[in-house]
Amino acid sequence: MTCASIASTRSPAAAKTIRLSPGAAFYLLGSITVSFLAGSLAPTPLYPIYQAAWGFSALTVTEVFGIYALALLGSLLVIGRLSDHVGRRPVVITAILAQVIAMLMFATAGSVNALMMARVVQGIATGAALAAVGAAMLDLDKVRGPVANAVSPPLGTGTGGLVAGLVVYYLPAPTQLIYVALAGVFLIQALGVALMPETVSRRVGVVASLTPRFRLPGDARLTMLLATPILVAGWALAGFYASLAPGLMRVVFGRDPSLFSGFAALALAGSAAVSVWLLRNSSPRVVMGYGAFALLTGVAVVIWSLDFQSAPGFFFGTSLAGTGFGAGFQGAMRTVLPAAKAHERAGVLSVIFVISYLAMALPAVIAGFFISHGGQLFATAQCFGIVVIVLAAFALLGVAIGARRRG
Repeated sequence: MTCASIASTRSPAAAKTIRLSPGAAFYLLGSITVSFLAGSLAPTPLYPIYQAAWGFSALTVTEVFGIYALALLGSLLVIGRLSDHVGRRPVVITAILAQVIAMLMFATAGSVNALMMARVVQGIATGAALAAVGAAMLDLDKVRGPVANAVSPPLGTGTGGLVAGLVVYYLPAPTQLIYVALAGVFLIQALGVALMPETVSRRVGVVASLTPRFRLPGDARLTMLLATPILVAGWALAGFYASLAPGLMRVVFGRDPSLFSGFAALALAGSAAVSVWLLRNSSPRVVMGYGAFALLTGVAVVIWSLDFQSAPGFFFGTSLAGTGFGAGFQGAMRTVLPAAKAHERAGVLSVIFVISYLAMALPAVIAGFFISHGGQLFATAQCFGIVVIVLAAFALLGVAIGARRRG
């Protein structure tokens, strides 16, 4: 199959219209999720630079992260189902162009307020894109779609943190260069989406779809109930690294936070992506069971490594926990998404991502609040890790109960 095919032969003019093949469109969509979530992590290694220039506190860093999460969640709730009615392409192209605007806002930001405004635009664009892109991948391939939806977010998260850290450490003008480069990537992707065939037919109810709704179709409710514990545990772990990894790199291990927090993000997200791929042919129940166990044991190793100031132990535990994050997220996706019909997919994905980002944002914001009000970084990290272990234990128990009932 070639990367481009002729979409129509009804007339000479139509015959010249180039359309991406379904296979090329599928990989393009996956790359969009990766780049969007890479963009969401790109500011993280830059926060020390912003703090030095503008003199804000750790609480402000938490607020910048929190406002992004709120904007993303609001976008998922309001715009998340829109592509089920107007089509995937218009929503994805609009979201990409909004993301380009956000990148330019970041590149020219000169204050905390400007940074927050850029985060708001970025959150809205990312929320709109996640549901539409994920649903389009399912439209194109029902078998590979859930796996792609599971592997793309951690891959993007790890890539963004690492690349931004390398730019900060080795290249000039880091607060502009990374954003300009991402804007260029987004513009190329927008062109690619314009050449894609639409994957779903339009339907009535556009205005009604904009009413915030946190609801699942009946067939997906039970499966979501079973998947929620592992979703919460895995994404809470992602919040741990987003909020505490830079400080831990500096205070506990004496490493440069911009560079080594990027390595930590890559260890977590890279191992997650690898586990998604390696376990793609295993049953969702087995995958979720492994995910819960690996999260529990990996985070326990991370807590031990902090106590003994062992950097190798920290990265080993991070990688092990990352495999649990990826496996749990994949198992949840493959459990819930097959129950959704074509015009329900974006809405179901919106619910999954709302739960995931709430699980990531709330603990991270709470941890940042305690640290900024005199709480010790090490003690906060330990408490955070124990919470993730407890959540993973509940997820493991849920998988065991589900297996017993099926048996």
